Amino acid sequence: MINTNKIARIALITLLIIGCVLVLYPFMAAVLFSAVICVFTWPLYHRIWLKLGRRDVLAAVIMTLLLLFSLILPMAYLAASFAGSATLLFDEVQMALRSLQPDAPAWIRNFPIIGGQLADTWKLVAINQGELARLLGQYAEPIRNFLLGAVQVVAGGFLQLLLVVFVAFFLYRDGRWLAQSVVAMAHRVGGSFGEEMLRLSCNTAKGVMLGIFGTAIAQATVALMGFLIAGVPMPLLLALATFFLSVVPVGPPLIWGGAAFWLFNHGQHGWAVFIAVYGLLVISSVDNIIKPLLISHSSRLPLLLVVLGVLGGLLAFGFIGIFLGPTLLAVGVTLITHWVVLQNKKADEVV
Repeated sequence: MINTNKIARIALITLLIIGCVLVLYPFMAAVLFSAVICVFTWPLYHRIWLKLGRRDVLAAVIMTLLLLFSLILPMAYLAASFAGSATLLFDEVQMALRSLQPDAPAWIRNFPIIGGQLADTWKLVAINQGELARLLGQYAEPIRNFLLGAVQVVAGGFLQLLLVVFVAFFLYRDGRWLAQSVVAMAHRVGGSFGEEMLRLSCNTAKGVMLGIFGTAIAQATVALMGFLIAGVPMPLLLALATFFLSVVPVGPPLIWGGAAFWLFNHGQHGWAVFIAVYGLLVISSVDNIIKPLLISHSSRLPLLLVVLGVLGGLLAFGFIGIFLGPTLLAVGVTLITHWVVLQNKKADEVV
């Protein structure tokens, strides 16, 4: 006999869960990223909580203010400056292409292997100014639309980070109760194995976030030093852009490469070469040195998964997906790998 009361309860609970998911879905990325940040910064919150006499609200307010100054203010400056800077950079490129000298510089002609081809291409572009102007006019509007889209992404990222900081206050304030509830749920679902997987997820998220933000801070710092030494305009803005783009493998080269191009276009050839060499040997090398040291105790994502995590996270979650995507992939890969190892171990024990 069909128990209609039981079916009705199950249907009601299912509809309730679906409704909650639909309500929270627009904010899911911010909630997830806020949870990752809170897990990563929890030791600092705990020390502040102890010094303030175990006052949850006051400690949460202080941590929220720290996040506000470390994330929101730099992002606000970047969002406010990006639109005008992108337009100026595009106009700078147009002016540079239109004022090309007929002959390529000697250092380009003497470049190994491809120097001759580069010099011929330079001469062809410089002589055929009409064709160049036509091409610039053809691609000007798409490039401007792309820059406008980038500005919208940055502005959307600023709004997302505001929501992340807002949610973080409540996660800090109620973090102990939430942690106990999540541990209880994991134990209820998977027993000791569920608790182990939860602990492994937290440790992996901490390691990946340490690697991402530690590398970003290191690259932005050395980039700022190089920009200040070379006299690049708006060095703080470029350093902030390096910070937010450091998770992308080709992100920092776009920044210091653009700075070198600007210096070269303004006749500062020596400083242009300095920035190019400094960016290649110092700024971009930080990613290969600092990041492995910071995340050596956690899973290391292959480069392909890092790129997919960045692009997929950006498409799925917006700007904060740049950081959230690789973190989620790292946790998923770590859990799957650990589960496979446990299953193989159990199989060996049975044999």
